[in-house]
Amino acid sequence: MNKKMQRAENGHSSFSSILYFISLMYKASPLFVILDLSYGVLEILPTQLISVLGIKYIIDVMTSGERLYRISYGIIAICIITVATKTLAYLYREFYFNPQREKLGYKFNRALYEKARSLDLESYDNPRFYNSFILTIEASSDGIQNLMFFVRRVFGQVISLITIATVILTIDPVCLAIIIVPILLFYPISGKLASLRFERRIENNKLHRRADYFQRIFYLQDYAKEVRMNGITPILLERYNEAADDIIDNHRKYISKIISLGFLQEFGTQIISILFFLPLYIGYMILVKKTLGAGDFVATFNAAASIAGTLNFLITMAPAILGERAKTIEKYREFMKADFKIKDGEQVAKCEKPKDIKIENLSFTYPGNDHPTLNNISLEIKPYEKVAFVGYNGAGKTTLTNLLLRLYDATDGSIKIDGTDIRDVTLDSHRDRFAAVFQDFQTFSCTVGENVALSDKIDEEKVFESLKHSGFSKPLKNGVDTELLREFDDEGVMLSGGEAQKVAIARAFYKNCPYIILDEPSANLDPVAEYNLNQAMLEVAHNKTVIFISHRLSTTVNADKIYVMENGSIIESGSHNELMKQNGTYAYMFNLQAEKYKTEK
Repeated sequence: MNKKMQRAENGHSSFSSILYFISLMYKASPLFVILDLSYGVLEILPTQLISVLGIKYIIDVMTSGERLYRISYGIIAICIITVATKTLAYLYREFYFNPQREKLGYKFNRALYEKARSLDLESYDNPRFYNSFILTIEASSDGIQNLMFFVRRVFGQVISLITIATVILTIDPVCLAIIIVPILLFYPISGKLASLRFERRIENNKLHRRADYFQRIFYLQDYAKEVRMNGITPILLERYNEAADDIIDNHRKYISKIISLGFLQEFGTQIISILFFLPLYIGYMILVKKTLGAGDFVATFNAAASIAGTLNFLITMAPAILGERAKTIEKYREFMKADFKIKDGEQVAKCEKPKDIKIENLSFTYPGNDHPTLNNISLEIKPYEKVAFVGYNGAGKTTLTNLLLRLYDATDGSIKIDGTDIRDVTLDSHRDRFAAVFQDFQTFSCTVGENVALSDKIDEEKVFESLKHSGFSKPLKNGVDTELLREFDDEGVMLSGGEAQKVAIARAFYKNCPYIILDEPSANLDPVAEYNLNQAMLEVAHNKTVIFISHRLSTTVNADKIYVMENGSIIESGSHNELMKQNGTYAYMFNLQAEKYKTEK
């Protein structure tokens, strides 16, 4: 077994990872683990014992010439054992294993999702960690759950090997030595074969991911317009063909080595041992020594084939499969033990009337960047103020609101609400004080009511009122119970970009909290809808502090205070009229947009 299979990246061996997984399964359901390992034995051992002891019994009775009716006893016993084991296996699989596996899968995934919810956004900026995170999520349902199948099979094979080897040992220890010694002598070849197959599988996985990417482009709706409206299809098909050719070339690279080593292994363990030395020895013991009978001859051969097949699986196939699965478990293990930077404070913030928000000497640098995105920001937002942050792309506006929501933590400086540092309160209680509508908002495949309330506890009247304030007017066949999107409901309502944004904005009207953050709230809205939204926000949110980011400066005209940001710093601040009188960056941007609207008219 090569080092890749023996040890994971952080030092845990494959065996350690498998034990970790079994312990997780046992902790979740001890009965499931016990029954499943027993099922693994039940699948393999009875059949192999019948092929060795059952056949030996029948042949011994036949060759003895006495009480031939006893053969029927053996046949009946074999039938009873076969029917009983098959019935038990069927009942276990259909009535216990399948539903229990689904339940355990949900438990594993739920633990992953709960952990993912606490994942710092900073982790998304770490390519290595984020890639491992995605692989863990994708593999959790199949890779982790299916690992139990292989563990069960390995356990069954090991118990079968010990049992059959014990049977052969009672017949003649030399026969057992003739079977096992060549297999052990040729073990290095088996290990090399396992390494080659493992390396081929790893390389194939990488190449298949490339091919899968181009496949997705042709069936995902996200790419549908681009693929149909330009000439990129030939390039995509060419790249797909290249990926497919690389997969075939990778198989060719390994096939000659695998075939030659496989033949050498089979020659040593099967031809020399089982087909040459074993018949010679057994023939000598039957014909010359007369210590073995015909039943022993057949039993020994059947046992030899069984032991050889089992050892071949345990030495070559199992390490490769379990080694690869162990890497998935290792990623799961690493992810579940990850210690994120953003942690709860000890206090619980109260969701009450707006208080002063004071930002002092705030600086922030994204991980891996050399230059700060925010540089020594200081400002104060009074209760009930309507505050706007404007500036060109990359000025740091969204980053500032992300820090305010503690999606990131500041590199330097502090943010205080009513004199308390936001890092001193719990994350949930802090974020409960805010309703946020993001520029990259999402609608969920749930009902309209659930999309607005972001909860399964819905105030129907309040949902409709919030939708009305946001300007949403699309007819809803089933009211707040109307399903959005068609992931789960063929009659689900599909929304335009502007309609979806109005649903997202309605969340801000619905949530009972003192602070609202709107990041580009009118990006997908027409000018009339934008005007109506601004008026509604001023009317409905009169008892809240509102912070919004907008590139359309017409949105900022009625703000109590406007902060103009550039290169991570505040370069201007004041009301619309004050900034226009300054005739600086804000005035230039506003006049430029106003001139554009005049030209368009």
